[in-house]
Amino acid sequence: MNEILQNLYEMTAFSNIIAEPQILIMYALAFTLLYLGIVKEYEPLLLVPIAFGVLIANFPGGDMGVIQADQNGMVNVHGEMRNIWEMPLHDIAHELGLMNFIYYLLIKTGFLPPIIFMGVGALTDFGPMLRNLRLSIFGAAAQLGIFAVLIIAIMMGFTPKEAASLGIIGGADGPTAIFTTIKLAPHLLGAIAIAAYSYMALVPVIIPLVVNLLCTKNELRINMKKEEKKAGNMVEIKNMRALKIIFPIAVTTVVALFVPTAVPLVGLLMFGNLVKEIGSNTSRLLDAAANSIMNAATIFLGLSVGATMTSEAFLNFQTIGIVIGGFLAFALSISGGILFVKLMNLFSKQKINPLVGATGLSAVPMASRVANEIALKYDPQNHVLQYCMSSNISGVIGSAVAAGVLISFLS
Repeated sequence: MNEILQNLYEMTAFSNIIAEPQILIMYALAFTLLYLGIVKEYEPLLLVPIAFGVLIANFPGGDMGVIQADQNGMVNVHGEMRNIWEMPLHDIAHELGLMNFIYYLLIKTGFLPPIIFMGVGALTDFGPMLRNLRLSIFGAAAQLGIFAVLIIAIMMGFTPKEAASLGIIGGADGPTAIFTTIKLAPHLLGAIAIAAYSYMALVPVIIPLVVNLLCTKNELRINMKKEEKKAGNMVEIKNMRALKIIFPIAVTTVVALFVPTAVPLVGLLMFGNLVKEIGSNTSRLLDAAANSIMNAATIFLGLSVGATMTSEAFLNFQTIGIVIGGFLAFALSISGGILFVKLMNLFSKQKINPLVGATGLSAVPMASRVANEIALKYDPQNHVLQYCMSSNISGVIGSAVAAGVLISFLS
């Protein structure tokens, strides 16, 4: 009887948890992320799959955790070192489990991030940016955090490739962070993806925190519509549909010529937007890109990225550095946009609300909604959403181009 009870006990995960109590920390992390996604409704479409991936990856014996290959592509398969790129996919599924199959097929190859960008493009309206094109410059200013943290991380001992992967978190774009990390520092993918998506989900917390530190009440009361009327420079675009069709084609061409490494992200972003703007003739393509393909890609990306967060991969000082550095990159990007607005206001008669600069991130449209709520708190008539969307949308393009520049220089 004792032997039967012993076998039953060893069959469960309790013996492993007692032997490795650090697994409990990963459960706490998974439950926290689930709470933020379900109860607080912080980016649930992303945070819930990632959190559940973290949870199932850390059940001993479940074989749902992703095993990261080293720089030479070698993984430990039941005590034997094998090259993951020489293993057939059915062998990966059989020997390493379902999540490794998804990860090495869809994530490690760099397939899913551009596909998600295509869906983002299909869901994005570039109209607000085209109507307020001069405000799109703040999407570039908000990339400050990427390059500032890159330098700081190198000084702290990270390699240039690792530092670039860490800094890109400041772009507030999960797929861009994943794509960059896959190219430059794949061994950091789990920690960087979790940090990037967690901070994206915490945009409603981080933006108000930085804004309150850097902005005065009078600055937050600046009414963009009144300032436009005062300056008399409101521009009316006569054929917006034609402009919206030309824009993605033109942007793709320019980016391809100057930063070819950014084409996988920017190109598919613009393709998704193009099929949206063409109209009924491409409605079926739009529906697929914005719905079925986008949703499937999000599920697989979230679960497999979460599954990289095993206790062995996550609980170390390097991961703690990534979490801290990621927050710094995020905060500095918001600060960069705000400070650039303040600088322009010193020399311009037409004042700009600093909230426009604060939304130069890639977190569309959450950052703009948060900024609009802050503006309405100080003045119920001050709707800044359309102006914030201009810098917010340009931030998507800016972070993708920044990623392309880093990959080009460091690969």
